[in-house]
Amino acid sequence: MTTDPSTASDPAECAPRRRAGTIGFGLAVAAVVFIAFSLRPGATVLGPVLAELSASLGIDGSVAGILTALPGLMFGLVGFVAVSLGRRCGLSLTVALSLVVVVIGLLLRPLAPSVWVFVPLTALALAGMAVGNVLVPAWIKRHGGPRTVALMTLYSMFLTVGGSAGSGLAAPLAEAAGSTVSDPAEGWRWSLGFWGLAAAVPLVLWLVVARRTGHDFPGAPPQAQPDRPLRSSPTAVFLMVLFGLQSMNAYVQFGWLPQMYRDAGLEPALAGGLLSVVAALGVIGGLVMPTVIDRSRTLAPWMIGFGAMTVAGWTGMLLAPAEAGLLWAVLLGLGGFAFPTAIALIPARSRSPHVTARLSGFVQPYGYLVAAIGPLAVGLIHAATGSWTLVLVLLACSGVLMALAGLRVSGRVFVDDEIAARR
Repeated sequence: MTTDPSTASDPAECAPRRRAGTIGFGLAVAAVVFIAFSLRPGATVLGPVLAELSASLGIDGSVAGILTALPGLMFGLVGFVAVSLGRRCGLSLTVALSLVVVVIGLLLRPLAPSVWVFVPLTALALAGMAVGNVLVPAWIKRHGGPRTVALMTLYSMFLTVGGSAGSGLAAPLAEAAGSTVSDPAEGWRWSLGFWGLAAAVPLVLWLVVARRTGHDFPGAPPQAQPDRPLRSSPTAVFLMVLFGLQSMNAYVQFGWLPQMYRDAGLEPALAGGLLSVVAALGVIGGLVMPTVIDRSRTLAPWMIGFGAMTVAGWTGMLLAPAEAGLLWAVLLGLGGFAFPTAIALIPARSRSPHVTARLSGFVQPYGYLVAAIGPLAVGLIHAATGSWTLVLVLLACSGVLMALAGLRVSGRVFVDDEIAARR
């Protein structure tokens, strides 16, 4: 029987418990904004420089597929233990420790002499990000109070700001660095290393937060059944499917969309810029969707729209990728509103912070494992066929499935209530 990671027994604590304290709203905003900004560039920066990276380290198509699948794979596998780590050390301290891992991985991987060193260091950085992915929404539910929607809006928005910055700046930074070093082909190393320095800022902030909050993992309400598997909740299951399908689309875009544009004849900087358009539209989605969720009785029209935009964007990439590249980027970006929607639905479809933590520890790990299949399959299919046609047809079909899963979680139903109804 599959074990629900959110129901793992409490391990021995990493430090003596101290009663959870409170932090000011200003520090909470800074902590959420800076960590959200740092949880994506380590993954999104790879796509625009994948050709240069592959040439430098001798990476073939199949290994490149593994590399682009690595974010989803690590986010899924490590996400399974994130809730247990948060229960052991507290939400804030666990997030701070995860940022230590992120900084180490991102600073060291540009120095890698071979793919056998580069991939493990990338996996290390992604492991730290995976913990933040799962625990930050639960932290917001725990500490946000009446400002939970505002903090979730900032988190969703800056998550996509960071992803957009990583993809948009990757090629220009690599080109600028290449013009100042002896080997221009190695400029990608400096482009990647920049994000390790950027991640040091949220690390300092979260160390301060952890000192002030103490052990802040939320306890279960007396009437709750924290050991009941979340797979018994249809809302949790379909939210996981929605999250997984949209994340799969997102990581295919991060890892392969620039190469699709380059194969259609566009310059590397333009290809990376079109990816940044996709990611930048996600910023608008992150700004808008938490409030839409809070105020809407149903999200059904939105979910249908997200699916339709995704189908149209991938179909356009199949028919005329270079001729109307900006239009397809815009459509894919609008379809990508489903990602901040799925993130914001984690606290919105749960009542208690404890269930929010468990729901995040269920939706994101399983969802990211689904997401990991996409980039890997794209690499393998493209390497086998030498064409993007089958890849793009399958991606267009994923938009239909995404809409269907979204319709199931579009109403105001709470996971807490579904679990209670199945006692």
